[in-house]
Amino acid sequence: MIALNGFVGLCLLIGGLRYREQYYNLQGVNSYLNVIMTLAVLGLVLPNFTTSTSGPTFSTEQGIFLVVMSLLLYGIFLLIQTMRHRRYFMESKDATVAANVAHHPLQVRSTAFHVTLLLLYLITVIVLAKKFAVPLDNSVEQFGMPQAFGGAIIAALVLAPEGIGAIEATLRDQLQRSINILFGSVLATIGLTIPAVLTIGLITKRPVTLGVQGGNLPLLLLTLAVSVVTFTSRKTNVLQGCVHLLLFAIFVLLIFAP
Repeated sequence: MIALNGFVGLCLLIGGLRYREQYYNLQGVNSYLNVIMTLAVLGLVLPNFTTSTSGPTFSTEQGIFLVVMSLLLYGIFLLIQTMRHRRYFMESKDATVAANVAHHPLQVRSTAFHVTLLLLYLITVIVLAKKFAVPLDNSVEQFGMPQAFGGAIIAALVLAPEGIGAIEATLRDQLQRSINILFGSVLATIGLTIPAVLTIGLITKRPVTLGVQGGNLPLLLLTLAVSVVTFTSRKTNVLQGCVHLLLFAIFVLLIFAP
């Protein structure tokens, strides 16, 4: 919700206010949404309706199947994105590049450079999240706020670098780059986190609750549907940004008033 509604909505709103309309690569966005919708429904919605086990959980056979299929589908997507159809994820031909970008082209770095920065980023985020979690939990308990609020703050902290990068790309009129950052983060979270959690649950023989409950279930489905509608053409404006931000506001409301 934070990425698909909060950051996506903010990027679309900022881009619409600054450039009126922004363009993106329709084939790339459709590729993202196809995989995100499939994995989100299978991992977060389907457990609410299976009958092999009680509660929003998977049986052993269902869990193994989802782990294998999630990793396989994510691997196929990476193959499409990085090799077979790389052009799907590049800036649209209709996109206008900001003047400062034209005068200051991006410097291409080596793979080792990016891997090193990625590891440093992960270590920094993990350390900050652990350090911040204790005082945050104490504050949440002291002021009588719901525990979900603390979780949302930590999630926003983890997503902050991607969000900042996406906003910066939007300000340079590079909407496709923003989409790659945000949708890539969502896809990696669903495609890798759910299999990892299920695998740990299978090894330790503990049930893993996956199904989204309460008002967040229809909100998730609505978010996926709105995302499809938002990216049906090759350009966006402020209206789509406002709609996504409205859904994010509802997400925040449900934290305090479920």
